[in-house]
Amino acid sequence: MENQTIFAQQQQFDGLAHRVPGENIEFWFARELQEPLGYARWENFLTLIQRAITSCEATGIDALDHFRGVTKMIEIGKGGQRPTDDFMLTRYACYLIAQNGDPRKQPIAFAQSYFALQSRKQELIEDRMRLQARFDARDRMRESEKELSQNIYERGVDDEGFARIRSRGDAALFGGQTTQAMKDRYGIIKSRPLADFLPTLTIAAKNLATEMTNHNVLQVDITGEMAIAREHVQNSLSVRDMLDQRGIKPEELPAEEDIRELERRVKTQEKSIAKLAPKLPAE
Repeated sequence: MENQTIFAQQQQFDGLAHRVPGENIEFWFARELQEPLGYARWENFLTLIQRAITSCEATGIDALDHFRGVTKMIEIGKGGQRPTDDFMLTRYACYLIAQNGDPRKQPIAFAQSYFALQSRKQELIEDRMRLQARFDARDRMRESEKELSQNIYERGVDDEGFARIRSRGDAALFGGQTTQAMKDRYGIIKSRPLADFLPTLTIAAKNLATEMTNHNVLQVDITGEMAIAREHVQNSLSVRDMLDQRGIKPEELPAEEDIRELERRVKTQEKSIAKLAPKLPAE
């Protein structure tokens, strides 16, 4: 995402923040966040809020400390007013709403990082968004590989055959470098998945090749390990060619930090969000 876009969204969310008079308590109104988070209908956004409340309660935290139902008067035509339901939301509540939203919505992806951090420094938000993008890419690849494994099992390929197909695809994507060769290059022990150390771009490339193979296996009804392997190799080569046209060689990209370590660090940060976020005042 461009820095200007992040800055604009940061300014928008900053501008929507309210403070409890006389107390260091920051909060947001749900209806003011609805549109910036990409939801056109209140009913859909309310469903998201309810999921966030459930998530809050599942952690043993009193939801009323972070989600407060309120009634506000809004103006209607000819100077009239009518009551409307809304919620006061702490930073933690906003974070849970973003976590329960669709990360494919760009505003949701931004909000996940914005509300997760106590600091609003743009560079920290950008760093966390890049980290989240890597998590999301890895999760999508897992789902694609799981789907491919299931599909080819129905076409006569067992788990060992799937591993061989995936390995041949890796070699095609990495310019002839096998999965183990890439592990050796990155200093990864044999028992750890290569994907846990790949940059987001490479994970996305592997996922695209896998999705293409999945599609053609189903559409053309490809059966047998050799035929499916040829299909996956061709798709991996096609993705590599596309990257090569932009001057990118996947095998030359540096390794990233162990994604398991990142997950542990993020989970520790997330636990601190609830502890550090001030609660809403008693009614």
